[in-house]
Amino acid sequence: MPQLRHGEQLRRHHTYAALDLGTNNCRLLVARPAGDGFRVIDAFSRIVRLGEGLGASGSLHVNAMSRAVDALAVCAQKMRDRRVDRARLIATEACRAADNGFAFVERVLRETGLDLEIVDRETEARLAAAGCIPLIDRYLDGVVLFDIGGGSSEVVWLDIDGNDRLRQPKVRGWTSLPVGVVTLSERHGGVRVTRESFEKMVDDVSTMLAPFEHRQAIGSRVGRLHLLGTSGTVTTMAGIHLELPRYDRRRVDGLWMSRGEVDTVLESLLDMTYEQRVANACIGPERADLVMAGCAIFEAIRRAFPCERLRVADRGLREGLLVQMMQEDHVWRHNGSGHHP
Repeated sequence: MPQLRHGEQLRRHHTYAALDLGTNNCRLLVARPAGDGFRVIDAFSRIVRLGEGLGASGSLHVNAMSRAVDALAVCAQKMRDRRVDRARLIATEACRAADNGFAFVERVLRETGLDLEIVDRETEARLAAAGCIPLIDRYLDGVVLFDIGGGSSEVVWLDIDGNDRLRQPKVRGWTSLPVGVVTLSERHGGVRVTRESFEKMVDDVSTMLAPFEHRQAIGSRVGRLHLLGTSGTVTTMAGIHLELPRYDRRRVDGLWMSRGEVDTVLESLLDMTYEQRVANACIGPERADLVMAGCAIFEAIRRAFPCERLRVADRGLREGLLVQMMQEDHVWRHNGSGHHP
């Protein structure tokens, strides 16, 4: 094995952290380089609903901010315990949209020591794509990747050039829809969802998706593309499809679902009452009022781009952050792409 230069040895011993504070969730991954990828050594996820009521008020609510600060304090402690020395900590739509978003970020720095970076929608879309690249079927011509968030949803067209020997996916186009599971459920109601109200949600999102400049180009090629979904919505649907007694990331991440299988899960969700959603092991009380809004966003994307297959990703933005930092540090000497479990 060739000797590592001193700087390279230091980089390989970094402990990395990626934090994503979204409209609904606060998530942290702590990882170290391993082989041509990385090994996760700690993780944290908590539903904080930072964007609760934001659509109506334009501001982050005091209770929502306190919930988020509490979760971020846990993240800060984990990062100290794991001796993290390289990190990127990002905040997305709730902080972008709120008139007190920057003030909240300053409060987080004061109270937890974490310096959050509010990223734009394009950065968010590209990071989600970077985190999911290992799940793309390289034998096709590309994917339509979507990330359904709490306050925004990103759609990315990744194209594979047939002349590229390595068949590396490249971003050809992206759009960000100013709606997510929290904002859509607050607008239309997420507890009692009828088929009629569900269709109204789908129509709402379809209208936002209509101006996407690459929509026709993608539509003409759907037979050679697949969908790739990264969000609680698609992982929940995968768990229901597999009839899991409790959610299991190992069985969900990378799962393929056909269009018919997605139809079946969607029908079963539409037939469920709110109470049945609460009781479902893959949904539970924290997601029961949001899951149908997520399904409506997914359905609008599916109708616009009717690919035959969906691949489910229980990974995304945080993994994209880790890959990007490790690429910048050149920790993968033989393979610049970085693969991970």
